[in-house]
Amino acid sequence: MFTEAERLRAIELYFKYGRKLAPVVRELGYPSKRNLRRWIRLWEASGGVIDCVRRKPRYSIAQKQAAVEHYLNHGCCLAFTRRALGYPCSEVLLRWIDELHPGRQRIFTSTINPSAPFEPEVKHQAVMALCTRDLPAREIARNIGVSRAVLYKWKHEIIGDVAYQNMRKHKKPSLMAERDALQEEVENLNQEIRRQQMELDILKKAAEIIKKDPGISVSSLTNREKTLIGDALRNEYPLAVLLRTLQLARSSYFYHRAALRAGDKYTDVRTVMSEIFNGNYRCYGYRRLHAMLRHEGLSLSEKVVRRLMAEEKLVVSRTRRRRYSSYCGEIDPAPDNLHARDFKAAQPNQKWLTDITEFQLPAGKVWLSPVVDCFDGKVVSWSLSTRPDAELANTMLEGAISTLNAGDRPIIHSDRGGHYRWSGWLARVNAAGLIRSMSRKGCSPDNAACEGFFGRLKTEMYYGREWSGVTLDSFIQHVDAYIRWYNERRIKMSLGAVSPEMYRRQHGIAR
Repeated sequence: MFTEAERLRAIELYFKYGRKLAPVVRELGYPSKRNLRRWIRLWEASGGVIDCVRRKPRYSIAQKQAAVEHYLNHGCCLAFTRRALGYPCSEVLLRWIDELHPGRQRIFTSTINPSAPFEPEVKHQAVMALCTRDLPAREIARNIGVSRAVLYKWKHEIIGDVAYQNMRKHKKPSLMAERDALQEEVENLNQEIRRQQMELDILKKAAEIIKKDPGISVSSLTNREKTLIGDALRNEYPLAVLLRTLQLARSSYFYHRAALRAGDKYTDVRTVMSEIFNGNYRCYGYRRLHAMLRHEGLSLSEKVVRRLMAEEKLVVSRTRRRRYSSYCGEIDPAPDNLHARDFKAAQPNQKWLTDITEFQLPAGKVWLSPVVDCFDGKVVSWSLSTRPDAELANTMLEGAISTLNAGDRPIIHSDRGGHYRWSGWLARVNAAGLIRSMSRKGCSPDNAACEGFFGRLKTEMYYGREWSGVTLDSFIQHVDAYIRWYNERRIKMSLGAVSPEMYRRQHGIAR
């Protein structure tokens, strides 16, 4: 039999675990689920009240404050704070930041009224005060009104690490040490010159023998092609160094060398395969091509067919994988398309366009949500985030609404994505008196002006650039700087070769 205290303890845990039976039985080892249900019914019938015992928090308030302060004072990097303190995970740290400093998240939001930048004289004076160290760096930054990280960023921009290290006193090295260091540096430079010359000769031989582009990467060459290049340069460079540069194993080199000398036994097969592939709309994969070769009386392994197809560049074209789409289905009736592909407006804040686009980087993904005014193509407000959640679209909308004058009721046009159909978005639109308009499903020309802005942005700023090594926060700064330049300085021929800001000033329209 169980005592009254044991029964009350089981009922307390039942309410503590959210009215779940299994965790109670697992923790206490008693009673059965049937008996626990019976105890709860008797307890509720008697009108009993139990204050659920709260679990002791894992982290104290001081630990929470220390983690949040470290995050804010060291570049706002979740991973760096987690490695430095050893706690907590990124999700918990983001929740603490929202509790202690609401609004300080990873979302970067900009509007058309940015704060004025600091003058160069202020930056120089701050860097001089930092180098002289009359006051601690934290106090200097607090007096100016910036963070400690920004203060050190100004120091790197103005004097750099090298100049800062040269200002410090160093012990003068001996003449013997300087001579040895210079000799070692000369030897390293000579080795580097020989290595670069060898890489240049490899690229020249690749263009000459294999007919590759001059800028081809060694890693994209096959072992057979690397063997051909190695044979051509074997008399000029040591074989071991050459193979190391070509990233080719010694055994693979001699294997392909012997195979090349023996000749290609699949010469006739390659010709037949190309004829079959090109004569059937270039849509046959290795299985059907293998079957056609058997009809021709050529018995080969499927693996051989696949290898020969790869060598002959017989590749079947495939459709690209669909990108991210926020369309969630017809969850409620969609409003009509009020713009009807007419993207001209006589006054500002009459017709607005919005959408979401994605940037893929080696470090991750970034999403952009802007509001474009059809009057002059100006980006009224925009938000950037590492997650395509509702906060991305809501922050952008709130920034655009803050720019409206009294009596303005623009038509805001979007696609049928879930960001523009949930209750939070609808409440903000109705409160501001905006008029909704939506494109047809899967019809991007209905929002062509906004799609055109995305195309110009990616062509001029994103495509054709190397983004490896660029963090997500740094890329967000790049996009934000481009949009500011787009509004203030980039001329548009449709506006008479002036920027949107200049166009509004010419017509006497307030920002």
